[in-house]
Amino acid sequence: MVHYHRYHQLRKVAESIKDEESQNPVLDCSSSDSPGTENYDNQDGVDVNASTCSSVSSGTICCDRSGYRSDICVMKGDIRTQTASSSIFLYNSRSLNNVSRTVEGKKGEENQILQHEKIRPYTRKWETSVMDTIDELNLISKKVNLGNVHGCDVQHDVPAVFFSNGGYTGNVYHEFNDGIVPLYITSQHFKKKVVFVILEYHNWWIMKYGDILSHLSDFPAINFRGDNRTHCFPEAIVGLRIHDELTVDSSLMEGNKSIVDFRNLLDKAYWPRIKGLIQDEEKKAQGKLREQNTLSPSSEASQQKYIKQGVQENPLKRPKLVILSRSGSRAITNENLLVKMAEEIGFKVEVLKPDRTTEMAKIYRVLNASDVMIGVHGAAMTHFLFLRPGSVFIQVVPLGTTWAAETYYGEPAKKLGLKYIGYEIQPRESSLYERYDRNDPVLRDPSSITKKGWEYTKKIYLDSQNVILDLRRFRKRLHRAYEHTLSKSSLNLQHQPQ
Repeated sequence: MVHYHRYHQLRKVAESIKDEESQNPVLDCSSSDSPGTENYDNQDGVDVNASTCSSVSSGTICCDRSGYRSDICVMKGDIRTQTASSSIFLYNSRSLNNVSRTVEGKKGEENQILQHEKIRPYTRKWETSVMDTIDELNLISKKVNLGNVHGCDVQHDVPAVFFSNGGYTGNVYHEFNDGIVPLYITSQHFKKKVVFVILEYHNWWIMKYGDILSHLSDFPAINFRGDNRTHCFPEAIVGLRIHDELTVDSSLMEGNKSIVDFRNLLDKAYWPRIKGLIQDEEKKAQGKLREQNTLSPSSEASQQKYIKQGVQENPLKRPKLVILSRSGSRAITNENLLVKMAEEIGFKVEVLKPDRTTEMAKIYRVLNASDVMIGVHGAAMTHFLFLRPGSVFIQVVPLGTTWAAETYYGEPAKKLGLKYIGYEIQPRESSLYERYDRNDPVLRDPSSITKKGWEYTKKIYLDSQNVILDLRRFRKRLHRAYEHTLSKSSLNLQHQPQ
């Protein structure tokens, strides 16, 4: 479930960042400025690609703690993992300009700690309750006699990116917003020559996102806790860079990469699997044909053509509308009537009800081939990333979710190039209308309720509300979507070579 309370305690978070201690500030490259409450929105897009740690000398650790959403540490040199102590060591065989010499002089110099940083590599830095559950890593730079330390069990000649799959992993919004998109931002410039080292490693996550991971790295991911071998790297980034909700800020990216480029990567990742699905469906349909064995050769050829047209997406068909259906809370209770109305307008309608076990390539296939997606605000709206730029995304916004719907999905959808239509329901369209007095703030002034805190928002508006669409009112949005789709198709035809 998307968590709405992220900015409500900003002052408290800013103060905690200000008080954050560094074990050894000598080589800490953090900015001394803490995010202020006046313009905190810009803190999420701290330019970490071109910031303090964009250039790091060999043998040093640089940590940028200026971001509101995440800390990033960069290490270069002789880097070695040690799972048992939750540590990543950077070994130096010489001193660094004597900056860390103790009063004891050279005594114990061969095992001298030059710098010690601590980091929880997860992208919800401001949210103390979840960050407390994330494993902490020790980043330690030491002056050592290399003959006295454990050698490399696995020597890598490419950099590593360390990150955690803890926190809210298991929710598709958080998997993309807190994990997959930041991983793209952090690693794409390595052009797949990078190894991912994962804390709180989940086999199901690797299976679910394997298609994407294979387009970001040429190497298998490493389970930090499950692999006790000493892995050695020439460079490491610990933590993930994040720009904003479900987006990529091109001004902060090497080569001006954007969220459209991320979406193009999804296309490359999923299409091989989609082509396999199409071929499997064609084979099954042809098998049924052979079983019938009653068709004449001419009619069989006609049927073969029909099979291919039925299995493969045909852009000349009626505009396709996909409804992302919910069960439980925030369901559209008159969904069957919505389907009928959309078909009357001229859409070909498909109702999609994905769950945690639904293969991502199958969801991508359906939405990539659609012109319009409709859904009620919730984590499943993350799938707008699977729509082609220029498509229409209609988000049904229940009472009490206006800010979250716009922030988490509406604005990011526009950045992807979608035509976004937010449909804010009226009190009569909410199931809460039957439970509360007409003048109750729950109906009349939802913002006064959500200001009380996350627990009120969740209990009342997220877990206890369904939607009964006013179809007359909603029809106007569907007509707008239909006209937009037709005009877009007309423009595409005009630009096709004659």
